[in-house]
Amino acid sequence: MKFTSIFPILGWIKTYSRQDFTNDFIASIIVAIMLIPQSMAYAMLAGLPPIIGLYASILPLVLYTIFGTSRTLAVGPVAVISLMTAAAINEAGYNELQDQITAAIMLATMSGIFLILLGIFRFGFIANLLSHPVITAFITASAVLIAISQLKHILGIDIGAAHLKEIIMQLYAGFQEINYMTLLLGFSGCIFLFWVRTSLKPLLQKTSWNDHLIDAIVKTGPVFAIILSILAVYQFNLTESQNVKIVGKLATGFPPFAIPHFNWEMAEKLLPSAIILSLVGFVESVSVAQSLASKKRQRIKPNQELIALGAANIASGFSGGYPVTGGFARSVVNFDAGAVTPLAGGMTAILIAIITLFFTPLFYYLPQAILAATIIIAVLSLVDFKSLIQTWKYRKADGISSALTIIAVLIIGIEPGIIIGVVASLFLHILHTSRPHIAVVGLVKDTEHFRNIHRHDVRICDETITMRIDESLYFLNSRFLEDEINRLIATKPHLKNVILMCSAVNEIDSSALKSLDGICDHLNSSGIKLHLSEVKGPVMDRLQHTHFLDNLTGQIFLSQYKAIQELSPKTIC
Repeated sequence: MKFTSIFPILGWIKTYSRQDFTNDFIASIIVAIMLIPQSMAYAMLAGLPPIIGLYASILPLVLYTIFGTSRTLAVGPVAVISLMTAAAINEAGYNELQDQITAAIMLATMSGIFLILLGIFRFGFIANLLSHPVITAFITASAVLIAISQLKHILGIDIGAAHLKEIIMQLYAGFQEINYMTLLLGFSGCIFLFWVRTSLKPLLQKTSWNDHLIDAIVKTGPVFAIILSILAVYQFNLTESQNVKIVGKLATGFPPFAIPHFNWEMAEKLLPSAIILSLVGFVESVSVAQSLASKKRQRIKPNQELIALGAANIASGFSGGYPVTGGFARSVVNFDAGAVTPLAGGMTAILIAIITLFFTPLFYYLPQAILAATIIIAVLSLVDFKSLIQTWKYRKADGISSALTIIAVLIIGIEPGIIIGVVASLFLHILHTSRPHIAVVGLVKDTEHFRNIHRHDVRICDETITMRIDESLYFLNSRFLEDEINRLIATKPHLKNVILMCSAVNEIDSSALKSLDGICDHLNSSGIKLHLSEVKGPVMDRLQHTHFLDNLTGQIFLSQYKAIQELSPKTIC
């Protein structure tokens, strides 16, 4: 095995240039400016001190730089994973802050170990269990839940609930306790951040400034909001006069690097959450990475990404952080800012380490309402009802699994919601494949093509009928095929040949093979021969090791046209 497959950094570092360094450095500054307020805000969303978010934004980025295959993926705390972390800790029943921090560290460590094991054993395909409609629905529901959960910081109300119904009830019950100065700060922050996101860029484009400078200014919107709110709280002493809640004193210095204390009882409680959290984080990360890589014709290796994300999470756990993954917004910013290699992430980590080491006292007067506003504006961009509506119109089964996922996440909770979504999509897929599309086909005039008799003007013969099976045959749908053939031959008294057109059949399992034997015997007793056409090579290889071909009353034809030429030549004339 080549070292470059284990350490992708060895591949691109050989051709690294001064211009690449300049591009990466500029991108790292922009991402760091964006990541600092987000990291603190997402840590608060996870129910942890804001400094934990900064800890989770240093070593994980360094490890991903070494092991990651994406040139532009920005790893760190993200909204959905933060909410899942909070839900996992709450469900496990940890209410003391120190227990919550310990649980978060263990979640990161266990997630990292699980991801690395999946990568080593090349289980990247397991993420395919999470279909795109389920993931979209899950992220949309989570974004709504996150936004509503942050209203407590905007309103200045103490709420300990994690489920939507409880949050709404507690918000209603504490409505008379609203801190109006906190509300003013939070609401103003939301309006300002929304204006920066939607209107500032068009306004600046009217000036003579270049696009790179304009983009940099727009991306620093949350930093401006933080600076202005800190100045307002400090200048007017809002913590004393108006009881505005602030971040307060943050630890100074590098995160404590140590092997996490392993509590078996805590690990047992958190293991299911760690597994689900890992899969969701991996799917989100790889989806973003592949989308950005395709724009530069680069390649992402999912199994190596598992190892890279696993290493990043273990590094987060060892440095006092919590679970991390590749973030959509930051990665897009990193891409747009001109990042060339993963070293941009390493440089971002250095900048955040400098902030953590020297400048955390500057955040003392930062109001929690502004961090909440940062979260709300960030996650609302993840809400994608338009995609869900299109999914429903395109395929009802996917629409049903999406709807069930949203309802379950909002009403029951994060983890049960995604499990229900996965189970629903798998069940609906099984239901669909158990009743495969089977079409009676005929010959299109003046061609060698065969099409559905209900969709095209085709030629057919009463003595020979062709059924095209648009699905592999296995134990769940073999009986359905028998029923369809029996139903059809009951309406064709002059029938002498049944041809199964197998161009879409990729597999025939043992149950289906037994069913085909039964179909052949039943047709033979009625004086009808069973034929197969266009059987794929791998399927034919398996059939040749069975007695089915010996018992087959008809023939196997290379093409459907050859079958009709021999069995029903009048159809072609």
